[in-house]
Amino acid sequence: MKINNRQKELIRQKALSLGFNNIGFAKAGFLEEEAKRFETWLKKGYHGKMTYLENHFEKRLDPTKLVEGARSVISLSFNYYPSQVQTGNTYKIAKYAYGKDYHFNLKEKLRELVTFINSEIGMIEGRVFTDSAPILERAWARKTGIGWEGKHSLIIQKNKGSFFFLAEIISDLDFETFDAEFATDHCGTCTNCIDACPTEAILPNRMVKANQCISYFTIELKDELPTKLKGKFEDWMFGCDICQDVCPWNKFSLPHNEAFFEPHPDLLQMTKQDWEDITQDIFRDIFKKSAVKRTKFGGLIRNINFLKNKKTD
Repeated sequence: MKINNRQKELIRQKALSLGFNNIGFAKAGFLEEEAKRFETWLKKGYHGKMTYLENHFEKRLDPTKLVEGARSVISLSFNYYPSQVQTGNTYKIAKYAYGKDYHFNLKEKLRELVTFINSEIGMIEGRVFTDSAPILERAWARKTGIGWEGKHSLIIQKNKGSFFFLAEIISDLDFETFDAEFATDHCGTCTNCIDACPTEAILPNRMVKANQCISYFTIELKDELPTKLKGKFEDWMFGCDICQDVCPWNKFSLPHNEAFFEPHPDLLQMTKQDWEDITQDIFRDIFKKSAVKRTKFGGLIRNINFLKNKKTD
């Protein structure tokens, strides 16, 4: 369906009213430049034991193979920066996981946006996604111009930082004009994220060795944690925000106003001793509908025990 610029602006304004902090529009097609990069990343084994990333290679690179009849990709971002963060003597959780699992909330908002398009502009064929299908989300965020890829591989927005989720609508909408490809890179000569990473997971070529990342170890890896890295996790027990916390652009981060992302009242108050004494019932209560449930109670205990003994064997 053809979409003129007035209709495109209606979609943009509706997305902003739903709480998304940015939106961009790109023509669907094969990501040729990204294909070589992604293939190299996989061949080097930087994905570790996340073997699922090897699947659906063509679909990851071409949304027209994922959604039949796709003409465009709408890329959106949603701020999750909290008003308060963990402080003091505690084990840390990545800020994105403070509240309830974002997949549920953002998909609901995406569906509301699609409902608006169907009622106000015309019926569309398409699907909504947020980290839920073989899509190179950051590549589309770059291509729609809503942000540039930082040296830590995350998308950064000028004057907004990088603490946001990404989401997409892939559909048969054919826009009169698409957004300019690729936002201008504003990282310059800064290497804060590379220098700060305690496990040296960030390479100078804007490639991240996921299999060396604290987030990978504390969330994705189901095996025992490598003893050679004891003392290098800097008290992160689920995920890691080090590379974002040191990024100069995140001085512009503003607190979100989404109640769904507010943490359990007890989470920010818990000390290391509280975490070490956590029971399965407390885990269920604090992390009800939380992304932290991905690692399960046993996984969190594994991570905490790893952090308790910082000396290598």
